[in-house]
Amino acid sequence: MKIAIGSDHAGYLYKGRIIRFLSRAGHEVVDFGTDSEEMTDYPVFIRPVAEAVARGEFQRGVVLGGSGNGEAIVANRVPGIRCAVCWNVESARLSREHNDANMVSLGQRMMNLSTALQIVDIWLNTPFHGGRHAKRIAMIDPPG
Repeated sequence: MKIAIGSDHAGYLYKGRIIRFLSRAGHEVVDFGTDSEEMTDYPVFIRPVAEAVARGEFQRGVVLGGSGNGEAIVANRVPGIRCAVCWNVESARLSREHNDANMVSLGQRMMNLSTALQIVDIWLNTPFHGGRHAKRIAMIDPPG
């Protein structure tokens, strides 16, 4: 799977570990930045990830920050993006099964690294259930 990833300074440390985890699992990962823990503005790095996923250049996107909230808000402003803030494995599973989330937002300050990696793994490997959920997804971005 081709995955875009980006973070602000508050998600930078986990971003590197998640990139290694995804690469070892055989995924192609493209890092949209940031490149350090130096304070930065998260929209600069998150919007390009969301836009690339929305254009279909990547199947999924992972974004990180302190809580993950601001990153999800930015991503969800891009039409076609369904970015779920996930702080535990159950929220990650449901974001895929019920919401067909094509991006996940993680908060480095909200969880330990092991939990973050578990969330990413569950989120990537959980299929969308479709059915009654597909109707609801279609209502999010109605055509024309």
